[in-house]
Amino acid sequence: MKEETLFEFPCQFPIKAMGKADVELDLLVVDIVRRHVPVITEGAVSARPSKDGNFMAITIIIEASSKQQLDAIYQDLTDHPHVLMAL
Repeated sequence: MKEETLFEFPCQFPIKAMGKADVELDLLVVDIVRRHVPVITEGAVSARPSKDGNFMAITIIIEASSKQQLDAIYQDLTDHPHVLMAL
């Protein structure tokens, strides 16, 4: 039975993770996502600090291949103590 999803795979998909600005969050998030996505293209990663600079939002545009892949990425991100939120 095919799982219902609104996405047609493969597709470009933004993974966003937020955490405290005092850790190397961009490297951490890229490392976690790379476990599931072998190729992260140049320019696919962007970082944006919060207004007061205490937090950082990292966005990585990936080529998503399945809902299971996305679920695994989000699970690994939310399991990490430095990641406060993943969207």
